[in-house]
Amino acid sequence: MFSKILVANRGEIALRVIRAAREMGIATVAVHSTADADAMHVRMADESVCIGPPASPQSYLSFPAIISACEITGAEAIHPGYGFLSENAQFVQIVEDHDLTFIGPTAEHIRVMGDKITAKDTMKALGVPCVPGSDGGVATLEEAKALGEEMGYPVIIKATAGGGGRGMKVAQTAADMESAFMTARAEGKAAFGNDEVYIEKYLTTPRHIEIQVFGDGKGRAVHLGERDCSLQRRHQKVFEEAPGPSISPEERAEIGRVCAEAVAKINYIGAGTIEFLYENGEFYFIEMNTRLQVEHPVTEAIFGVDLVREQIRVAAGLDMSFHQDDLEINGHSIEVRLNAEKLPNFSPSPGTITQYHAPGGLGVRIDSALYDGYRIPPYYDSLIGKLIVHGRDRAEALSRLNRALGELIIDGIDTTVPLFHALLAEKDIHTGDYNIHWLEKWLEAQEA
Repeated sequence: MFSKILVANRGEIALRVIRAAREMGIATVAVHSTADADAMHVRMADESVCIGPPASPQSYLSFPAIISACEITGAEAIHPGYGFLSENAQFVQIVEDHDLTFIGPTAEHIRVMGDKITAKDTMKALGVPCVPGSDGGVATLEEAKALGEEMGYPVIIKATAGGGGRGMKVAQTAADMESAFMTARAEGKAAFGNDEVYIEKYLTTPRHIEIQVFGDGKGRAVHLGERDCSLQRRHQKVFEEAPGPSISPEERAEIGRVCAEAVAKINYIGAGTIEFLYENGEFYFIEMNTRLQVEHPVTEAIFGVDLVREQIRVAAGLDMSFHQDDLEINGHSIEVRLNAEKLPNFSPSPGTITQYHAPGGLGVRIDSALYDGYRIPPYYDSLIGKLIVHGRDRAEALSRLNRALGELIIDGIDTTVPLFHALLAEKDIHTGDYNIHWLEKWLEAQEA
């Protein structure tokens, strides 16, 4: 087992990793930019190293700075959290070249799954159901138009290297194709340095269902059920739950088996999430995230496992501490993302926290790096915390979420907390009757 690991991230996810390591008796090193000198993850770690100025490319995304921090402190392994370098194959290769351990998948698995076309081809070959679409990249507008006619509109054009909702445009009709195609290519080039796109059939009323998988890198893998992440705004998730209210036990067992067998065949190591669109009882693969997800706590809640602990264990060469037969769902869990954003436009709202009170009680967990007097810097993602609740069933989880939101106090900045108060007043939220378009339509209706 490692004696010391470096956490190459910030905020609540850095704290999450530090806590798991501390329970395992492992020392931790926090890295931080000058803007994060007073951050909670810096205070909580055993050691800390300043790795650069506020701009991410010069700090949290700097390969030399992070590797140097390992060498200075004697850290043996790096946990990337999510975002930043968590899915950067080049960084993983450099980590390995320096005789350090990356707590996550191999560089090759990240590389394969990071390219949407290669990932889709790989999953098809492994027996995972996929959305109908182009075979590879689409180079010209003429080819795109021909595919649109062949598949039938609407279709969605996606940047091959895309993510986070960028480089994705829908063409509802043939008349929309030119604008959607050119915009998706331009966004892909600007955001990822790659203007290659591909085209898929656009499902009109799907849910977003993701399967949590975990492999030991030795040909054994399990699935930990699904999460429903259908409540999204601009392809960004805001409300996640497990298990999914629309998935039957039989569907869960079958798609879980397919996913676990797929990652076992490629000797995948660590946590991963296989994401699907789900419509009319059918699953369609869209991408695989080769990292820990923001919403992993809801899976931990219903299965009683610590996914970060397992990541560290298998990275150290140990076996997983559970088998598929050990994994049984207990109750229902919901997570809402707390962002420093001003409604209704969701514009960033950095500033100083004048008062912070976290909710508590049975079945309530909050993952956050906030504290009274903390100054949220303007340079990074607006996520400032996650409120997670667990109940015996979905109704109890929703009731507990409502109660916990009522206890939560975050003063000094604007947050998305009022959004969740409003959503919990909606009948569709309580019945689970929504899809990936529901939230955006609801937001538009509020502004009308």
